[in-house]
Amino acid sequence: MNHFLGYQCSHCKREFAPDEVSYTCPHDQGNLDVILDYAQLNRTLSPQRLFHAAEPSLWRYAPLLPIADPGHEHTPLRFAGWTPVFQPQPLREALGLKRLWIKDESKNPTASFKDRASAIVLGRAQEIGAKVVVTASTGNAGAALAGMAASSGQKAVIFAPRSAPPAKVAQLLIYAAEVYLVDGNYDQAFDLSMQAAQEFGWYCRNTGYNPFTTEGKKTAAFEIWEWFRRFENLPLEELTIFVSVGDGNIITGMHKGFTDLLRLGWIDKLPTLVGVQAEGSAAIAQAFDQNLSVIQAVKAHTIADSISVDLPRDGFRALRAVRESEGRFITVSDDEILQAISALGAAGIFAEPAGAAAFAGLKKAINSPWLSADTPVLVINSGSGLKDVRAAMQAAPQAPIIEPTLQALRRMIQ
Repeated sequence: MNHFLGYQCSHCKREFAPDEVSYTCPHDQGNLDVILDYAQLNRTLSPQRLFHAAEPSLWRYAPLLPIADPGHEHTPLRFAGWTPVFQPQPLREALGLKRLWIKDESKNPTASFKDRASAIVLGRAQEIGAKVVVTASTGNAGAALAGMAASSGQKAVIFAPRSAPPAKVAQLLIYAAEVYLVDGNYDQAFDLSMQAAQEFGWYCRNTGYNPFTTEGKKTAAFEIWEWFRRFENLPLEELTIFVSVGDGNIITGMHKGFTDLLRLGWIDKLPTLVGVQAEGSAAIAQAFDQNLSVIQAVKAHTIADSISVDLPRDGFRALRAVRESEGRFITVSDDEILQAISALGAAGIFAEPAGAAAFAGLKKAINSPWLSADTPVLVINSGSGLKDVRAAMQAAPQAPIIEPTLQALRRMIQ
């Protein structure tokens, strides 16, 4: 049963019926939050029912989603989510933490967190009969849309900056999407995709614009809640979660998921959310530090392309997520991100720069008064290092070249 009641504007708080709007508030262009029928959900659903679901994907939470289960049983669309949680002992010991977990989103079908949003958006596109779905992306959101669309017979159009990592562009092309490389940055690709969607009647997936992206990303919060309730016996409110932030939609989605659980009475308090931005793309962190609600654009430049954005499109809700969870923002340098890639790799986790940024934020916070050795910490790795091999090579030590002889090897290891 679909419990989708409509939307509420995150700015003016006006409410809208499901068929009244599609993307943002018509009065102030504020991002829309999906409203569910929490009272009805409480009467018909329980945590135990969800926990007993056999579905090893985000669709195990179908009753808490605003779309009907779209099917596609044996396609990648069906396998987004339910990503592993690791307990890397070397990292825990190096940081002096008693409890540390990494949730590895690189295990998604197209190897990033963005698969969650694309799965839900494509489900919505199927419901409304959209023939073409379009998005702007530095690579991951586009790859997620392209891969999911290809698996379900949907046409996808992707606008990406020409500077996007070649591995990400290759994914877009191999998934047979219609790809346009924009001679500009992500923000310019975003604006062009919006114009194209309006001109040609395409359904727009854009992050921080389509409210269903947040509904996909909130499923990670459900998984974290289920994991810690079932397997760790740890109250969620004790947890501090580090999340990399670009447009702000991932941390907004996490907050939405935890808020849903709070409204259902299944948790007593939100976990603490810590947003991590690259120093060269820190518009939201700057607004937080200055206690502002309006985000001022920056000229973004960072090795972490997935979180490189001049004007974050979901910055207001990202600020809300951190403030309501009594969290904070941290900024990290590109050098710190590269060091984090190496540190995670040494523990068996291969992260792209944006994914490693969250861990870099944790490393930077270790000596802060608000984070102690007893604090249970979870870090989100949002994407695979194979997405950006150039950055990985910058982080990796140089391998020696030797002659193909045992004598040469002996000289090296002595």
